[in-house]
Order: sequence, then C-alpha cells, then structure tokens
Amino acid sequence: MPKMRISKEFKFDSAHWLPHVEPDHKCARMHGHTYIVEIHIEDELDPKFGWVLDFNDLRQHVEPLINQLDHRVLNEIPGLENPTAEYLALWLWNKIKPTIPALAQVIVKENPSNVCIYSGE
Repeated sequence: MPKMRISKEFKFDSAHWLPHVEPDHKCARMHGHTYIVEIHIEDELDPKFGWVLDFNDLRQHVEPLINQLDHRVLNEIPGLENPTAEYLALWLWNKIKPTIPALAQVIVKENPSNVCIYSGE
C-alpha cells in the first residue's frame, strides 16, 4: 500500500519566558503565545479502513499533552524549563513518538512567522 502523510492541528495558549537570554532581551520577560501545533503521521494506507490513522485516535493521544500546556506557564513544566519553540517541539516529539511510532514531524508555531519544525534525529 502507498505511504501517506496526515496531520492534525492543535491550539493552546501559554505564558513563558526565556531564562538564558540577556536580561534586557524582550523574551526574558514573561509573555504569552497562542501556539499552533501540527502533528504529522506518515505510514502505509490501511487497505481495510482506508486511512493512515484514525484522526480521533491521533486526537486522543495528543490532546492530553496539549491540556498539560494550555493556560500554563511553560517554564513550570518538567522538561520545559527553557521553553523555546525548539524545546517544545522536542518535548512533544518525545511524548508522542513512543505511543505513535509513525510520528513524522512536529511543527510548533509561536505565531504565523515564528515556526519550528522537528522531524526526529
């Protein structure tokens, strides 16, 4: 069967600051983002069901993680003490990959122009 890629988008609002930048850097101060996260799955098309993965199954795996981030201070979450978009993408990857081995890519958007794309090592 052919390989295909699907994606699902999630949104959450969180606050953070970057602890390792210079004190006068604007990101050293607490601020917030409405994050958009895209989770991409790539696998063979299941001939019986006609899908790569049920979108509802994907939602059930990812939504609990999004709920851990939504309306939180990211710096207070273990593993996100330095909550850059890059570390957030890696954090999500490390939480999702063990339960969905077909995970192909995590995209984290702090805003429309600040985007991190992680596709594994």
